[in-house]
Amino acid sequence: MDVPQVLGYARIAAMPVVAGLYTALLPLVAFALFGSSRHLVVAADSATAAIFSSSLSHMAKPESTEYVELVAMLALLTAGLLLLARIFKLGFLANFLSRTVLIGFLAGVGFQVGIAVAGDILGIDVSAHRTIPQLKELYDNFRQFNLETFKLSLLVVSVILLGRRFAPRFPVALLAVIASMAASAEFHFEERGIAVIGPVSGGLPSIRLPEASLNQILALLPVAASCFVMIIAQSAATSRIYAARHRERIDEDADIFGLSTANAVAALSGAFVVNGSPTQTAMADIAGARSQLAQLVFAAVVLLALLFLQTPCNIYRVARWPALSSRSRLA
Repeated sequence: MDVPQVLGYARIAAMPVVAGLYTALLPLVAFALFGSSRHLVVAADSATAAIFSSSLSHMAKPESTEYVELVAMLALLTAGLLLLARIFKLGFLANFLSRTVLIGFLAGVGFQVGIAVAGDILGIDVSAHRTIPQLKELYDNFRQFNLETFKLSLLVVSVILLGRRFAPRFPVALLAVIASMAASAEFHFEERGIAVIGPVSGGLPSIRLPEASLNQILALLPVAASCFVMIIAQSAATSRIYAARHRERIDEDADIFGLSTANAVAALSGAFVVNGSPTQTAMADIAGARSQLAQLVFAAVVLLALLFLQTPCNIYRVARWPALSSRSRLA
């Protein structure tokens, strides 16, 4: 269930979709090793993705090499701010963040993300990366409305919501994802005009330091500060909820260090800013996860997907396993 979710967050972040998978690989392992929360899932998150994509889209063309470098540098700067917070034991700052303000902010992010994916739901091409221009493009290009894409989107959302309402412990969302993959392979959605993600480069991420000029770094600092505040607030709130639910104790400073290492690893491995995700944490808890071992297994599954799985047709028909290759293709 998390794999299509992180792919979607990569689109919100205006990054190559494979970067979403990279957030669920080394960054997730880093937090599992250094964080204290047994439940918090640290990977791609819609809130931080929406924050930096709207800010960086005017500095470089989204998905371009320069944009990817800027996003990696932003993750490194965010990791530095989190490390400073750990050194000076600033975990207590989360106590001063208003829950009402956080809920309001996340509600605003929800609207922003909803508008960002509206084009995909309706089958309308939207190239803008800011909310108001996106709304304008949706209006101007409404003639592109694709009924088949919309009906499929509506069906999947309806199945998930009904499953959550009437069978909350049954993996309805998982079945919906698998069924849509099987249907896409069998009925060739792309040939019918239904939007699909398309090929995603597989293979392991390359490890290297991001590059940016001094002026670019200075321009990125305010964005990194915004991501820092969101990560502190959202991750602390999420880890506290699940620690209280399971009667466990957490070390907020250790969690901050875990988040710092996760973002540093994300910067070095071609990913983007990662955060404690409430939705992914909730899904893991519903599935029965009670420690970070579950997240290490998730990272292992992502690794297998990057190395071996090529297309939905291969997943559906299990026709063949491609040879191990750093340039294998994943759909």
